Amino acid sequence: MKFIACFVILVTFIQFVNSLINAFLPEKLRPSGKKSFSHNEMVSILIPARNEEAHIGNLLGDIERLTYKNVEVVVYDDESTDRTAEIVNDFALHNQHIRLVSSEKLPEGWLGKNHACHVLASHAKGDYFLFVDADVRLKNSVIEDSINFAGEYQTALLSVFPKQIMITSGEKKSVPIMNYILLTLLPLVFVRKSPFSSHSAANGQFMFFRSSVYRKYDLHRVFGNSPVEDIAISRYLKRKRERIACLVGDERVQCRMYGSYEEALNGFSKNVRMFFGNSAFLAFIFWFVTTLGFIPVVFSHFNFIVPVLYFTLYLTTKVLISLVSSQSVVDNLKYMLMQHLFLIQVIIKSVSSSHSKNLLWKGRKIYS
Repeated sequence: MKFIACFVILVTFIQFVNSLINAFLPEKLRPSGKKSFSHNEMVSILIPARNEEAHIGNLLGDIERLTYKNVEVVVYDDESTDRTAEIVNDFALHNQHIRLVSSEKLPEGWLGKNHACHVLASHAKGDYFLFVDADVRLKNSVIEDSINFAGEYQTALLSVFPKQIMITSGEKKSVPIMNYILLTLLPLVFVRKSPFSSHSAANGQFMFFRSSVYRKYDLHRVFGNSPVEDIAISRYLKRKRERIACLVGDERVQCRMYGSYEEALNGFSKNVRMFFGNSAFLAFIFWFVTTLGFIPVVFSHFNFIVPVLYFTLYLTTKVLISLVSSQSVVDNLKYMLMQHLFLIQVIIKSVSSSHSKNLLWKGRKIYS
């Protein structure tokens, strides 16, 4: 029992240290300010959209209001059965920079979003490619700030985890757990500075590439059948000795990722194991340590100061991650237990779906 307790305390301490690094060495977009790289480059904003009538208009409206104007916007209508194409065409009528690309039949061996991104890249002309999901909201100077960051650090890929908009209690019980996993396992500054591919992370909701690098490796073709192509691409680029960065978003990049607990469960089960090297065993160990780890700590007959120290580290980590993620500290403490119960549901669903090959996303199978 004491050995398990010591292991739990060690992991909790490592999580605390990682959260401290992410809090005090934050990886975030900085305002452009006086230091400015060339703003003559064209940015291709590439949007894969499948049944996104509830979101696509908001995103296109955001893009029209951005302060950076040298952009083209290409939307791929991925066999939508709603008004997605109609809404995009309405915007294109009064904005020559917006184009709609109609669906192609999904080829064998591809997943839908990966194929959509591949087709979008073939239609793009920009110096940079920004792949962004239709439910993301973009504000103010996000494009020039991204160009400046990419120029300053010479990144081939800059990815941002959007600030999550959460309205319902179901979202608050589920969505924050992913930032908790990411930011307690990986100091994001390591993504930019470390040469090791294990120190990689990316979020497909916002991926900002140098187009020359993207074309060189034809990235979505390489990972055409990967359910977690964002993380796979980031690791691939690291192995190719390209520079990448992964940032935490603020008001400039926001997203209401899922509208309910059930949507979050289905969505996160696609990729949760990739946080743990695709290992279900490590995912279960993480869940045990962070959810039930207090049991061996409390009942191992340590001096009372040890459990006090453990709970202090644990709760401080929760607070730090909430602050770094621009999430409510009160809500994350209030729903802490529910978030960890959600995590075990996600892990079990992920394992079950990968074995049965029956996980669906937007009406299509994820695993083939």
